[in-house]
Amino acid sequence: MMTGDLKPVVLLSAPYILPFKERFAPVFEHYGLKLITPEVDERLEEKEIFKLAGKFDGTICGDDRYTPAALDACSPRLKVISKWGTGIDSIDKDHAEKLGIQVFRTPNAFTLPVTDTVLGYILTFARNIPWMDNEMKKGVWQKIPGWSLSECTLGVIGVGDIGKAVLQRARAFKMKLLGNDIQPIAPEFIVETRVEMTSLEDLISRSDFISVNADLNPTSRHLINDKILSKCRPGAVLINTARGPIVDEPALIRALQSGILAGAALDVFEVEPLPLDSPLRKMDQVLLAPHNSNSSPSAWEKVHWNTIRNLLKGLNIPCDDIDSIMEKTR
Repeated sequence: MMTGDLKPVVLLSAPYILPFKERFAPVFEHYGLKLITPEVDERLEEKEIFKLAGKFDGTICGDDRYTPAALDACSPRLKVISKWGTGIDSIDKDHAEKLGIQVFRTPNAFTLPVTDTVLGYILTFARNIPWMDNEMKKGVWQKIPGWSLSECTLGVIGVGDIGKAVLQRARAFKMKLLGNDIQPIAPEFIVETRVEMTSLEDLISRSDFISVNADLNPTSRHLINDKILSKCRPGAVLINTARGPIVDEPALIRALQSGILAGAALDVFEVEPLPLDSPLRKMDQVLLAPHNSNSSPSAWEKVHWNTIRNLLKGLNIPCDDIDSIMEKTR
């Protein structure tokens, strides 16, 4: 915690909490914090962070680009980066730690809403719901064939918290389950869900639905590429609710245009917001969403407060009374 009369300055740039800054302003004031609240679309890019460097002691951020250069510019004043959410792939954590900058996040924050989204997409494609609706509204009475999920195979790439939850729910629909991960999976989970852990190539070749639930890291960037997609089972649908760069987007577009993939459901993209000229916007077999699979009032509320706690921890500000403050803001 800073000494003297100077208040610690916090850069509040997380897009999910900025709309509620008036609600949380008294909380920050209670803990003696001064806020900088820039205009943010989706994230702060490196060049935008440069303009603010040296002006703040801590930050509550979204997917802001804290590259080594940005971190160097913010050091030594910056003491803590409190990420709103789970993924910290936009922050060079190793470099931050070398500079003495603490990096916090909220693990397992959005497992339930993201899992609901994945199952929603699977059901939508299996039952052809939007396409039948579209035909009906055009005056066409056409029975489009669908599938029971019990007839389908689901492959989950990345069997972490969300991947496990997806498999557990898919099991209730009696789907055949395949999984792939670079980490060993607990034997009891494999027994419980009857998931078959297999290679990525085998999973791709046998799955009707492929759900990407891996973290973004050097081993997973462009994990889904031309070579992997060429092994897809006819009629397969790819679902990505993890991170855009896990999928080589031009390769995905080629696979959709050629019919290697029958469809895709995408909540995340290599470039966000998705460019207006992206071919994905014109594909009837593709469902798009604006990085919104985490949407959940209760999950957001949990992350709001945990992110504030993490910030205070990083600034060495006691917050034993935060629960009572939470009640006052409801």
